[in-house]
Amino acid sequence: MLSKIKKYRHGFIIAIYFVVYLILFGYLEQRPVRAYHVVHTVFDDMIPFCEIFIIPYLLWFPYVILTVVYFLFRNKNKREYFQLIFNLMMGMTVFLVVSYIYPNIQHLRPAVFPRNNIFTQLIAEIYRTDTPTNILPSIHVFNSLAVYFAIHHCQALKDKKWIQRGSLILSILIILSTMFIKQHSVIDVCLGTTLALFGHLLFYPQRVEDYEEQRAMAQMSKKKPEQNL
Repeated sequence: MLSKIKKYRHGFIIAIYFVVYLILFGYLEQRPVRAYHVVHTVFDDMIPFCEIFIIPYLLWFPYVILTVVYFLFRNKNKREYFQLIFNLMMGMTVFLVVSYIYPNIQHLRPAVFPRNNIFTQLIAEIYRTDTPTNILPSIHVFNSLAVYFAIHHCQALKDKKWIQRGSLILSILIILSTMFIKQHSVIDVCLGTTLALFGHLLFYPQRVEDYEEQRAMAQMSKKKPEQNL
């Protein structure tokens, strides 16, 4: 047992952070706020309510959790694990700071659902447990993209195209779901995406290094024929 704990002790980092995050997020949800900044754009009004998107929205939870579990227990490359969890922690910390200094809210949720079915019932439960405050930037969007980037750069999964494509498709569907079930504004999605791209540049710099190496090799291959002449 002790050997197992020692072997996977690096998993305590994300576990402890997650507990701290939930405590701070709970405080933000309950703290008294004099006034909220309303997040809204004209594009939000153009997006119809579509309850079927609750499916990818809920898939976000196992998607993120199972990916972290895979990188912790199955993937032997610890660097890739730390890239993932530090990226996740960075984005979620930024979200907490923004929520604290810029209290925000959205008024996009329908007062009455256009239909009554299992999907609208699930959305009603989400609405009941999750307030429409503290939505900027969207953690659903950020975490989905952070997880996709981790899978995309994972050496053990580079030849498993179906996982790569499935991860990308699921991430896109999750991002769309946040707007179609009226949990987030287009602004939240854009800022969540921007934050994810920043995290990608910060935690996956080897992509730039690989590009420079390929460019240098291409230039060398061009010079060789000239030298032979």
